[in-house]
Amino acid sequence: MSTDDTASDASTPTPEDHENARQHVVAVNADDEAQETVNRLEAHTGDGIRHRAFTSLVFDGDGNILLAQRAPDKRLWGTWWDGTVASHPVQGQSQEEATRQRLEEELGVTPDQYDDLRVTDRFEYKRYFENAGVEHEVCAVLKLTLDDLSLDPDEEEVAGLMWVPYERLHEHPEWYRQLRLCPWFQIAMRRDFE
Repeated sequence: MSTDDTASDASTPTPEDHENARQHVVAVNADDEAQETVNRLEAHTGDGIRHRAFTSLVFDGDGNILLAQRAPDKRLWGTWWDGTVASHPVQGQSQEEATRQRLEEELGVTPDQYDDLRVTDRFEYKRYFENAGVEHEVCAVLKLTLDDLSLDPDEEEVAGLMWVPYERLHEHPEWYRQLRLCPWFQIAMRRDFE
C-alpha cells in the first residue's frame, strides 16, 4: 500500500459525497432572471453563486406563524429556526409548485389544507455560515394560511415546530434572539408582505 493510499480514508466523506452535490439550482441575475443551472453544492461554497430560492411563511387563522427548526444534519444553519419551509425551485418549477412540494415533504401539509398560497415579496441577500458555506440568493417570500393545522413533520428535515404570534415577532425580533433565526427568515419577517 502506498503512502497516498493510507492518507486517503474511503470512509471520510468529501464535499462531493454530500447529497447537495447531486442536485442543481437555478442561477439568476439580480432581477431573478434565470441564467443557467448550477450544482447546488457549488452554489453554496466559496463565494457562492447567486441562485433562486424561496421561504414560505405559514400562518394559522389567529395571526400566528409556524416556525420550523432545521434538522441538525443540515449542512448550513442546522438547528436554526426558519420560517416554516425554505428551499430552491428546480428548473422549470414555479415558486408556488416548489412550496407545495416542500410543504408536503417536510411537514405533511397537503394543498387541501390551504387555498391562498401566493408570492408576496422578493429580495436578494448574501450570508456566510461559519466556514461551511454561503447563501447568495434571490429569495421569494410566499405566504399561506392553514385551514387544517394537521402536521406530520419529517425528522430528517425538521427538528422542532413552534407557533409564534407574528405581530410580536415582527415588532420585537430581539425577544426571539435565543432561537437563532435563519438570516433569510430574519429579512423576510421584517418586510411588509401583506
